[in-house]
Amino acid sequence: MTRELTEITVVGGDKTGLIARVTSLLFERSINIEDLDQAVRDGVFRMTMRVDAADLDTSRGELRRALAELGRELDVDIQVRFPSDRSARRIALLVTKETHAPEALLDAEAAGELAADGEAEIPVVIGNRGDLRSLAERYDKPFYDVGDGKGNTDEKRLLDLLAEYEVDLLALARYMRILSPEVVFRYEGRIINVHPSLLPAFPGAEAYRQAKDAGVRIAGVTAHYVTTDLDQGPVIAQRAFDVPDGASVEEIKRRGQPLEAEVLLEAVRLHLADAIAVHRGTVHLREGVEVDAQLGLSKAAREVNPESPVDGEPLDRHRRTPANTD
Repeated sequence: MTRELTEITVVGGDKTGLIARVTSLLFERSINIEDLDQAVRDGVFRMTMRVDAADLDTSRGELRRALAELGRELDVDIQVRFPSDRSARRIALLVTKETHAPEALLDAEAAGELAADGEAEIPVVIGNRGDLRSLAERYDKPFYDVGDGKGNTDEKRLLDLLAEYEVDLLALARYMRILSPEVVFRYEGRIINVHPSLLPAFPGAEAYRQAKDAGVRIAGVTAHYVTTDLDQGPVIAQRAFDVPDGASVEEIKRRGQPLEAEVLLEAVRLHLADAIAVHRGTVHLREGVEVDAQLGLSKAAREVNPESPVDGEPLDRHRRTPANTD
């Protein structure tokens, strides 16, 4: 997300002429559309625009009122976000039971290390169960249980909280519930999840058990953007670890959980630094952006990767690397 641009999100039932009505309103107020993305899923329409409001010929308040009025007329929800209204980006932490991932983000915030520029905060922790209320209270964070006692989420309440706290990013810190298109469409490109496998391997529930049942020797974890397709969103960063022969599911989990926390924190930092962009379903580092990120294997692991043999390259059998043919 480019912080200098204003973001406008439209969500609701799909209807003819909706895009034209919204874009015409912006044109009439001298607002230039820099980027527009729209999609329809399960009858729900979502459009996200990033616009340059530098030449806005009216007040921000009037623009909000005009868009809200248009939204009521079209029976859709229109939200306007002016990122320059405040310096700190706001992250909602969505949790269920496990503490390792949310605690890593809360610790980073407490140390001023959540964002490279220090301008990020976690104003709210939201759970679909009440298990981590004490964790939130330990960090002096308001906690809201939006579950029904069985883990099912009241998504209207969730959306109300996200709007109330003016959230910029959702971090799913082992949040064990699938978000509906109503939520994903509103925040697409601004929801990061951590999954306990090297996606696309072992999506869905009980990924560590899936890894054990498959007998893999190397397992891992993935931080990715959330889409309406379960565990298929663009991959941001991954970590891998060795699976000892005969390791139990619990042993595999103990190896993976610290890396879950690490990779989720790295992905959040990359997003906050505007260091990554999604193009055709794949995450790329932005050109000219220098980042201190591992992304995949550690440096030590990369250094022991074999360099030969390689198709078409002569082999220096003494050095076990391709021969210098100069």
